Amino acid sequence: MQLTLGEIAGRLGGTLSGDPDLAVTGVAGLREAGAADISFLANPKYASLVHRCRAGAIIVGEDFAGAHPGGLIRVANPYAGFLRVLRLFHAPHPPRRPGVAPDARVAPDARLGEGVSVGSGAVIEAGAAVGDRTAVWPGVFVGENVTVGEDCILFPRVCLLHRVVLGNRVVVHAGTVIGSDGFGYVPGADGHEKIPQVGDVVVEDDVEIGANVAIDRGTLQSTRIGRGVKIDNLVHVAHNVEIGELSMIVAQVGISGSTRVGRGVTIAGQAGLVGHLEIGDRAVIAAQAGVTKSVPAGTTVSGYPAMNHDRARKLNAHLRRLPGIVDELKRLQARVVELEREREHRGERIR
Repeated sequence: MQLTLGEIAGRLGGTLSGDPDLAVTGVAGLREAGAADISFLANPKYASLVHRCRAGAIIVGEDFAGAHPGGLIRVANPYAGFLRVLRLFHAPHPPRRPGVAPDARVAPDARLGEGVSVGSGAVIEAGAAVGDRTAVWPGVFVGENVTVGEDCILFPRVCLLHRVVLGNRVVVHAGTVIGSDGFGYVPGADGHEKIPQVGDVVVEDDVEIGANVAIDRGTLQSTRIGRGVKIDNLVHVAHNVEIGELSMIVAQVGISGSTRVGRGVTIAGQAGLVGHLEIGDRAVIAAQAGVTKSVPAGTTVSGYPAMNHDRARKLNAHLRRLPGIVDELKRLQARVVELEREREHRGERIR
């Protein structure tokens, strides 16, 4: 693909300094870019690389005062601008040709929309429906009465168990299982009796789910992933959990059953949430936090047990000083013993 700087500046709504007819054929970082590439500067600490950069053009902030021998495109947010240009040159996911592979298994009553691609070894069971232009990659399993919306992408080895519902433009990466049984047992004298998990999972529009994620079906009702949620790799979402729209769940997070996560929440890597909590809108849960109580809206928490982030930082600072404090306490204790012995030696009475 080839675009001129004038075309790129127009699509970004930016201000161009340089030759509008200069052709760009690729995108690259400041260190790697060549004369036919476009690059970007979003972090000021890399500004020293600009004058050495060989890119044909660089996307910079509107307040950038430096110089570059090639073109400069000034925009309000250079990182967002660069991402938009990156999408112009590269499709986010490899395209799939419409059609059903000869060795795929599609049930006679399954419904496939227009332009659907079903890859080698994929299985689509009875009563399932797959929307227009959805790509089912090799080895995918779509269970009975599953509904998949339009323009979805199911990467290899994705498993959608019975009655799972996916909205439109949902992306599910390799190895993810949606609709596995929730973890529910009643202890008894003869062992643990399994609680039937008869609910489902509903994933709304524009959700992206990473690789090797497990999302359990509800016990009676739905486990629900709201519109625009982004889930990283290796996350576990337990039964009856609800995640509000536009939330972001980072890798290795575990959310226990019946917890409700609000709108626009960020849960950072390796955080763990116990069950039946309420996480308010726009809350932030820091990495490795252990959340044992509900979190109010707009609050940032960290640590274990999770607490207000400012307090957790202060506590951690004190903990780092603890070895020195213990050493000082031992020195003072030794000095007290020494002083008591001196007083006894002088015959003074010690109270």
